[in-house]
Amino acid sequence: MLEAQEYRSILVGTDGSEQAQQAFEKAVSVAKRNNAEIVVAHIIENKLYGGTMAFSTFSPDVVQEETNQAKELLESYKKIAKDLGYDRVKVTLEFGSPKVMMATELPEKYNTDLIMVGQSGLNAVERLVMGSVSDHIIRTAPCDVLVVRPE
Repeated sequence: MLEAQEYRSILVGTDGSEQAQQAFEKAVSVAKRNNAEIVVAHIIENKLYGGTMAFSTFSPDVVQEETNQAKELLESYKKIAKDLGYDRVKVTLEFGSPKVMMATELPEKYNTDLIMVGQSGLNAVERLVMGSVSDHIIRTAPCDVLVVRPE
C-alpha cells in the first residue's frame, strides 16, 4: 500500500503572471494540507541587464526599479496567503537564471520537496527557441514538480 506523500517545503516561482498566481494559490492549498512552508521566489534574469555586458551598462535606477517592483510583488503574495488563512510563507528575491535557480539552486537551499509552477505563457515558437522555465524545471529538478494549468 502506498503511503500518502507529505510535503514540507514547497517552492513557487513567480513572474507576476496570472499563471504564477494560480500556482501560488494552489500551493497554499497543498501547504495547508501538509502543514508545509511555502517559499515564493522571484528571479530577476541578469541577462536582461546586458548578458555579456556588466550590470553597470544599465542605469542603476532601472535595476533598482525592477528590484522594488519585485519586492512589492513578493509582499503581495504574503498578503494573498494571509487572506487565504496561511502564514507559513517565506519570500526570496534572487538574481540569475530563473531556470537554474528554480530547478537546482533554490530547491537545494530551501530543502524543497515540491516545486509548483504555472504553465508557461510562451507560444510554440518561443518555447522552441527559448524553452520554458517550467519545461527546464520538469527535466532537471531534484524533487516532485507540479505544473498548474490555467483555469
